[in-house]
Amino acid sequence: MDTNTINSKAGFVAVIGRPNVGKSTLMNALLGQKIAAVSSRPQTTRKRQMGILTIKSKDKYSQVIFVDTPGIHNPRHKLGERMNREAKATLEDSDVILLVVDVSQEPNEEDLLLFNLLAGLNRSIPVVLALNKSDLANNEVFSINREAYMNGIPRATDISVSATRRVNLDNLLGEITSHLPKGLPFFPDDQLTDLYEREITADLIREAALTLLRDEIPHGIAIRIDQFTERGEGGAYIEATIFVERESHKPIVVGQGGSMIKKIGSAARKEIEAMSGRKVYLRLNVKVRKNWRNDEKILRRMGF
Repeated sequence: MDTNTINSKAGFVAVIGRPNVGKSTLMNALLGQKIAAVSSRPQTTRKRQMGILTIKSKDKYSQVIFVDTPGIHNPRHKLGERMNREAKATLEDSDVILLVVDVSQEPNEEDLLLFNLLAGLNRSIPVVLALNKSDLANNEVFSINREAYMNGIPRATDISVSATRRVNLDNLLGEITSHLPKGLPFFPDDQLTDLYEREITADLIREAALTLLRDEIPHGIAIRIDQFTERGEGGAYIEATIFVERESHKPIVVGQGGSMIKKIGSAARKEIEAMSGRKVYLRLNVKVRKNWRNDEKILRRMGF
């Protein structure tokens, strides 16, 4: 398609919100493919990652570049501080801000942090408020909480959605694209993300660990891909290390007779195969790196 002869738009959309409101789930749903790790645990997203959606029709062309950010929160360690800086930097560089909130709950302290952050931006940026988890709120709760969120961001346009049930996503996408600047696309039509496959793989392993371990250990888990080798028609061989912060956490991740690490590996392998479209052999190891979330050197080595 010759984008020079049609109505072409392209721009960056910062996806922000407090932890565990469904940012990554919503972005995956809008893209129609999983590229962002999702779990019921807060702060699953630790780095910025792009999701690129190209929409083509006979006379229109839009490229929406979603930038999924870590949830804004009160940091308790250096990793948390870095995550907040990542999210804040993304806002200033964006063309549109997609603020995702959980409308089944009233605004909390971390939502107020976001309201203040948006109010203090150096320039005026359109804000689209996604009232997510609308399926979990009755009419009365929805109405009360919607008003509270709109009072916090009075200049926003609000859209009620459910990311898990894919409700009203077309209207949300239409509102977002209406604010994009005119211009040519930044990426090829078939590109979905700026991440390499091994980075997505690490996120999917961490997602499986967080989901299966639930509340047994805190968020002191990090993943390092040690080997990623293509084996032709045999698929790919992947070896990764799961880092934990305490010696007492290692046997929890390994499980009795290796039962838990096998479950994590099996769940992660299925997601990796679905993402990559080929068979995968996955081997996982577990090591202890004490207090790594407060160690600047280790954070740099792990890509933060």
